[in-house]
Amino acid sequence: MAKAQVTFNNTLNHVTRDYDTALRNVDLSGIQVNSDDQIVNILIIGNDYRKESGYNAGGLTDTMIIGTMDLKHGSLKLTSLMRDLVVEIPGHGKNKLNAANSYGGIELLYKTIATNFNIELDGYVEVGFQAFQDIVDKVGGVEVELTESEVEYLNTTNYIRKKKYRNVKVGKQTLNGSQALGYCRIRKKGTTVNGLRDDYGRTWRQRTVINAVFDKVKKLPMSDWIDIANSVLKHVTTDLTNDQIIDYMKDVVTMGTTEMYQLQIPVSGYYRSAANGEFSCGSSIVMTSGSDSAWDTSSNADALNQFIFDFDGKGEFKYTPDGGSDDDGDGADE
Repeated sequence: MAKAQVTFNNTLNHVTRDYDTALRNVDLSGIQVNSDDQIVNILIIGNDYRKESGYNAGGLTDTMIIGTMDLKHGSLKLTSLMRDLVVEIPGHGKNKLNAANSYGGIELLYKTIATNFNIELDGYVEVGFQAFQDIVDKVGGVEVELTESEVEYLNTTNYIRKKKYRNVKVGKQTLNGSQALGYCRIRKKGTTVNGLRDDYGRTWRQRTVINAVFDKVKKLPMSDWIDIANSVLKHVTTDLTNDQIIDYMKDVVTMGTTEMYQLQIPVSGYYRSAANGEFSCGSSIVMTSGSDSAWDTSSNADALNQFIFDFDGKGEFKYTPDGGSDDDGDGADE
């Protein structure tokens, strides 16, 4: 056991640490946030760093997902926060959620999420696109089902960066890392197999691929985990310590869960598109209370909290404004 601990620590030392941006140091005084000792929420941030082209997208966060380890209900959950959501960014007024990082880094992004969604986060993991590609390749690729519009877009644009891999086809197939990354980046064009478009489709693709990677990793022997980690962790930045990461890994193994539950914010029925000129940030998504078209984050904040803290994985999660009960089979506790 001691030898395994040393091996894990040596592997985890490949991760870039940034304790200066540790979420635990962010001042949330005056902001109502919810937490539970049996529930761990980690902010997963996807960023595109391409040194070879001189491009650095460190300002705008391309992907924002809250990964939840729910020890109370023995489940894992993924919640996508859409990048174009209009939110209140402390000190900067209303703007798109993905602008928070460019204004004040990870700390302001966290404060913005706390302000608008009342969620306490336990840490963050920032993943470069190269790490994403590497882990997909290390697990032997992921199987997805592509539509005709997705295939046309991937084979005729630079979303798949290496031209030799722009040969995907309609239907189910195994994508390599470069192809899977391109698939997850589709935004303006292309409809998913379940009919989603634009950023709704993009965030669904991201969660789908993460789930597929998780399904393959959990079936691999521990020695392969180490090999994968040694390859990808150099492209990862986090404020979590080695001990925290190892403890979380043990908890996941102990839970023995085989499924990840998914949610997208905003939830259906509680958002609309911004009108022309309504906000200075341009084309964006306006969260509403459902009954009123005015900008209002409270319903989506409520839905997020129900999913993270109350949903027990029984049935399909459906947001109920009154807090709901399990009587309708949606799995949400009071």
